[in-house]
Amino acid sequence: MSEVPPLPPPPPPPAPATALASSVPSKKKLYQAIAEGKAPVEGDFEEARLLLTKRESSFRKDLEWVLCNKYVPSLIQDGPKCGLVALWMATHLLKPVKTMSVEKVLQTALGKGYTAQGEMFSAGDMALLAEEVCGCRVQRLSGGMMGGNVALVLKHLAEGRPILIPYDEDFNHEPCLRQGHKAHWAVASGVLLGLVQGSVTSKLFPTDPTLPWLHLSEGSAPAELPLDAAEEVYILAKQGKSLRYQLWKLETVAQSNAQLKEMDPQRASDGTHYVLPPGGVEEGLAGQVVLLYSQTN
Repeated sequence: MSEVPPLPPPPPPPAPATALASSVPSKKKLYQAIAEGKAPVEGDFEEARLLLTKRESSFRKDLEWVLCNKYVPSLIQDGPKCGLVALWMATHLLKPVKTMSVEKVLQTALGKGYTAQGEMFSAGDMALLAEEVCGCRVQRLSGGMMGGNVALVLKHLAEGRPILIPYDEDFNHEPCLRQGHKAHWAVASGVLLGLVQGSVTSKLFPTDPTLPWLHLSEGSAPAELPLDAAEEVYILAKQGKSLRYQLWKLETVAQSNAQLKEMDPQRASDGTHYVLPPGGVEEGLAGQVVLLYSQTN
């Protein structure tokens, strides 16, 4: 009787899942892929001119338009760090003695217990973090961006100071109304004012060389701007998912800011730990913005 040949040795065990995962690069978010290899348009008015040129027909011809802006750099966020990135952008405008990296801002926020993953669901904590990071004077404004607060918001931006604004972010990064499910942070660094005719002195606010209907607040005294004569208002803002400035109607972003009520239920139940104030998103963000002042004013 012939012998049965021995069975071949078993195949080697599969590589551990961790080893496989480490060899596969993490997938970029769409907004990260779009921004890759591109650079922001620098300068106080350069990108705003491009925006206004594209939308020129949407601005009322019976108003006098004045643009005030102080350029802030762009930075694409990595993970849920939109608030920290917005604060990092704003610090450059305030010109602190030493500008921190976003990683340092994150470590500071983690150390203070303001965040767990990079998220910032409290405007109060954001104000405290801003004081810690750039040593600047901070004012947390509650009660919304309109009504009794609108004059302060306009004056702050016209004087070249940044405002950190929480809002619901739509697919195109513009403000929307999602009850806080798409809560996001932006930094506003400028304002476009549509003033009643006869409000603007060309000697103080020269006409833009490329857009003759536009006046620039270029080293002008903002105190000379009759803010109470504004009939239409837009803000210039940046956020961490695009290199570009965006132009938003003040009423639109104010409505978005006012209706932040709750975290996205899917996100709230995904098993990830987030830092929330006792009253949740509504108590932490709704109707609140953070005004930043430089060390000298």
